[in-house]
Amino acid sequence: MECERILIIEDEPDLRETMCDLLELEGYAVASAANGLEGLAALEEAGPPCLILLDLMMPEMDGWQFLEALRDRPGLAIVVVSAIADLSDVADRYGCEVLKKPVKIEQLLALAQSHCDSRR
Repeated sequence: MECERILIIEDEPDLRETMCDLLELEGYAVASAANGLEGLAALEEAGPPCLILLDLMMPEMDGWQFLEALRDRPGLAIVVVSAIADLSDVADRYGCEVLKKPVKIEQLLALAQSHCDSRR
């Protein structure tokens, strides 16, 4: 299944908007959510994206709770984007990639390209 939509789940508005803008400039369709609950609603509404960029520390529903809620939905490409020092347990426990904050533009675009083949 070809897909070009990316879902960003990040509570910090400036970072969320910056990542959205960068990816949209590269031609990706981007949806965003301020917490895990909004992220789950976006998944239900629009279906699975080619990539989910997920912060861990958020209000209402954090990234760990979001990952737990998706345990029965394998096959989603999730990259945890966090400043937490040791993220190896997240990668091991949930089988997702990890990107350390602060995010480098090159890393963000490389992730999008590797997970989202079809553009425009």
